[in-house]
Amino acid sequence: MRSNSNDLFCHDLVTEPRAGIGTILVTGATGYIGGRLVPELIARGYKVRIMVRDNLPEYQVRWPGVEIAVADALNMNSLGKALDGIHTAYYLIHSMILNMSQLEATDIQAAINFRRVAEAKKLKGIIYLGGLGDVQTPLSVHLRSRINVAQQLKKGTVPITIFRAAIIIGSGSASYEIIKNLVQNCFIFPAPSWANTKCQPIAVRDVVKYLIGVLEVPEAMGGMYDIGGKDILTYKDMLKIMGDILGKKRLFIPVPIKNIKIYSYFASLLTPVPMEICRCLLEGTHNKVICQNDKIKKFIPIETKGYKEAILRALSREEQDRVYTRWSDAYPPAHQLAIKLHELKGKSLYTSDYSLLTDKSAASLFYSICRIGGKEGWFHSNWMWRLRGVLDQILMRGRTSHGGKRTSNLGINDVIDFWRVEDYIINNRLLLRAEMKLPGRAWLDFRIYKEGDRNRLTVKAYYQSKSLFGKLYWYVFLPFHVLIFRDLIREIERKSVEWSSPQNWLKMNERNPAN
Repeated sequence: MRSNSNDLFCHDLVTEPRAGIGTILVTGATGYIGGRLVPELIARGYKVRIMVRDNLPEYQVRWPGVEIAVADALNMNSLGKALDGIHTAYYLIHSMILNMSQLEATDIQAAINFRRVAEAKKLKGIIYLGGLGDVQTPLSVHLRSRINVAQQLKKGTVPITIFRAAIIIGSGSASYEIIKNLVQNCFIFPAPSWANTKCQPIAVRDVVKYLIGVLEVPEAMGGMYDIGGKDILTYKDMLKIMGDILGKKRLFIPVPIKNIKIYSYFASLLTPVPMEICRCLLEGTHNKVICQNDKIKKFIPIETKGYKEAILRALSREEQDRVYTRWSDAYPPAHQLAIKLHELKGKSLYTSDYSLLTDKSAASLFYSICRIGGKEGWFHSNWMWRLRGVLDQILMRGRTSHGGKRTSNLGINDVIDFWRVEDYIINNRLLLRAEMKLPGRAWLDFRIYKEGDRNRLTVKAYYQSKSLFGKLYWYVFLPFHVLIFRDLIREIERKSVEWSSPQNWLKMNERNPAN
């Protein structure tokens, strides 16, 4: 849940909420767009149900009052329960994070299942966000899949509203993070011919406005609409504009090599975005993706943002630590279903822990803990953490995610470099689950305990592996724990007085304890 109404995109939307239309279903609610859409619907007074793979307690804290349906689009029985009593459903399901060979078949089957159940439950409408692409030209696997999903949904009797968008620019979006990190980390850009392909990027706030607006204009439902921002640019232009904004001049050198797989791999090493997603997005660069019609403006007359403004807004959100959803919220697939620390059974669990007593307050210590990773680094032995991350990217051939986090509004399932937040109790606990390449499972558990008049700060490493190699891995790296974790908690304690006052952060988290 957002901290105030100024964070909402639709506060100035020209359409009016429709009262009493029934329950609205949002699939993909834990993803980048879905996570932005749900609070907007709630703020406009709609009764909202979200469809997720697992019912986690933080959803009710994040979105008070929402109904939660545990379902999978590949399971017809669970879909029936999720769509029961629904007026309109937002279809935001896609398989961009799957292997390319699996992507099309999975997307199509999910769409077929959803269409059939929606018909049986007599929904009044489905709103789908797909991709721009000229169907008269050869399309990338990703774009072709998005268009095929739209075609499958259209075969049913339930009216389907289709939005087609190019790349979406906003804080936390995969496209934005690829562009920004490439400009920051690459000094010379090889520029294949497809770098000059034209594209019409759109700001995430404009996407959300259209998704909400069409629900509130019944006569617009059932149409197909292209949506884009003010500017039509080449991909090279977008990199140059980002460079100008960041004050980084970059050199572009024309090259004959066009292989997307090669560029995707190196993009995954230079950005937080894994290779599968980089490849899906970069394959679309072969296709011109610009709006062919502006029919939607007749029903929802909003003035869309230009590319530069969208970038500046995204950078501002990051600077203010107000990034509320991120592409990694839904990556890796079904991460919500990963085994949790409290679920582990058996004797193959190894631990090492380090602690210190301090006069610092629990609030200042916890604030310091929540600043580890990301831009701040890990306070000590940063080169070791970075080397581990680089090795992971190389060993996994760019298939792991890392990077972005937010200090304020940090919550369960957020990503801190190569770790995901598994548990979060303000001023008490931050539990991180490793998502890096390991011969086992690993966790880092930061805790603050009251001990007399003082506080004890602890960090405990948990590791589970039943293989011989996994056990050897633990014992080989165990001596490094003394250096890394002992110094880490010392730095957390020391830096707890260096940061600016955490009072605003504490007030925000008291209102939204799981955000």
